[in-house]
Amino acid sequence: MANIKSAKKRILVNETKAARNKAIRSKVKTAVKKVDAAIVAGDKAAAQAQLISAITEIDKATTKGVYHKNTASRKVSRLTKAVNAMA
Repeated sequence: MANIKSAKKRILVNETKAARNKAIRSKVKTAVKKVDAAIVAGDKAAAQAQLISAITEIDKATTKGVYHKNTASRKVSRLTKAVNAMA
């Protein structure tokens, strides 16, 4: 356990940031799962609607520094490719 006051503060701040990042990642994962579920169900309209919301969540996570921009780009690309392949 930390003895120095600043180290104790850093622990608290890191826990707060980790909780925030975890919540944001969870939102992204949920959005991606909704897109995947729509793809499996074969509902193209729903998949496209879910894709838009998933891209929004991924972009928000990137803006907040949770995901690297290339990681976000890769996720968006793969999701879009999957939805477009539903023809």
